[in-house]
Amino acid sequence: MSEDVRLVAWVRGRVQGVGFRWFTRAKALELGAVSGFALNLGDGRVQVVAEGPRPRCEALLDWLRDGDTPGRVDGVTEIWDTPRGGYDGFAIR
Repeated sequence: MSEDVRLVAWVRGRVQGVGFRWFTRAKALELGAVSGFALNLGDGRVQVVAEGPRPRCEALLDWLRDGDTPGRVDGVTEIWDTPRGGYDGFAIR
């Protein structure tokens, strides 16, 4: 079994108003065993918090960087941490 992790990613580019959060949620649900949320930030970025098995969170991060996302991703910054829990599925905030 792989360890559970917490991924916090900030996605820069044209990622608001294009369905980015919805598609991120759909990808997390497709991967399975990933909980968290996607949130629009005031500076135009989208913050993604995902908790679950490391390989699935890494797959979500790869998709954020290079996947078939709506809009345009100019860059992604991430940090890894221990899971905090408390999420019921994957939400759009």
